Amino acid sequence: MPFPYTVPQDGYATERLPFHIQLGRGIGTKMNKTAFISGVTGQDGAYLAQLLLEKGYVVHGGVRANAQDSLDRLSRLGIQDRVKLHNFDLLDMNNVFRVLRDLRVDEFYNLAAQSFVGASWDSAMNTLDINAMGAARVLDTLRTTSPETRFYQASTSEMFGAVRAVPQSELTPFNPRSPYAAGKAMAHYLTVNYRDSFGMHASCGILFNHESPLRGLQFVTRKISSTLARIARGSAEVCRLGNMDARRDWGYAPEYVEGMWRMLQQDRADDYVLATGATTTVRDFVSCVAGALGMRLDWEGEGLTEVARNAATGQVVVCVDPAFFRPAEVDLLIGDPAKAKAALGWQATTDVTALATIMARADYDSTANRLAA
Repeated sequence: MPFPYTVPQDGYATERLPFHIQLGRGIGTKMNKTAFISGVTGQDGAYLAQLLLEKGYVVHGGVRANAQDSLDRLSRLGIQDRVKLHNFDLLDMNNVFRVLRDLRVDEFYNLAAQSFVGASWDSAMNTLDINAMGAARVLDTLRTTSPETRFYQASTSEMFGAVRAVPQSELTPFNPRSPYAAGKAMAHYLTVNYRDSFGMHASCGILFNHESPLRGLQFVTRKISSTLARIARGSAEVCRLGNMDARRDWGYAPEYVEGMWRMLQQDRADDYVLATGATTTVRDFVSCVAGALGMRLDWEGEGLTEVARNAATGQVVVCVDPAFFRPAEVDLLIGDPAKAKAALGWQATTDVTALATIMARADYDSTANRLAA
């Protein structure tokens, strides 16, 4: 199948989004709506900014003062100069209040977070302050200065943790297994309480894992695609991973930001799971990436001794490293997106094989461009 992206002269992937998303862009949207995206420089923030700009929004983005140089994703999408950036720090109530009081935007998307599950164990207090109290600061500011603003909270499937039902829906109890997930659960419940107590249009998107070539290198899918791409180009390195049996529901990030936007277009605020409804092990994702790069893997061993070899060369390309095991593992996440499909008309259309191919080929091509530079 043709890969859903092209590579321009600068070597970065410019993606063609699925047809149902292209079709929805620019339809039914009042011109000159305003939106604010905290975390606009992240994967989701960049794709959401692109989506809203194409719908005619004026887009404001929050960037921490010491992160003004991290605009690579906006630049890769060609929208860096179209997003109005503001110094915005979820840890600073005065800053949050001043920015939002002055802007009074139509929609606020709270995507900023300390988003690395593993790192949340090393900085639990900071993670909770950003992920939980940061949401509280925004909600209380909007309630005070702009209660008509529609609010989106980026919740996460990690809140389900040690799952109590399979698959997980909006009614499944949370059982978080990390400071990251615990902070997100608090922010989720705060959003529900501000909605119920003050009549705010505040919705939560419980998003399962969603990936793309803009995913950070710290995340396992991008770590796999970038490392195997370099190995396919001749590198002798080994991709070191943790629990190979962990199962995740992996989707394609540009489709998921469409779901965020759809939530804030509803007459009534609510909470929605966005997911593919399919689950894949880390091991199988590795095999999908390798296959997209023309590399067949032979797996051998088990547990800590498990490795994957390039069948053509015998080179070990993947091994298990205990350093990447979580203190409390989340073994199985698989979402039930039925409510989002029925109420929002949203569904994921990119399966894990296509997703792995998009990421693998983008990293393979960008590696070639870096080598040629």
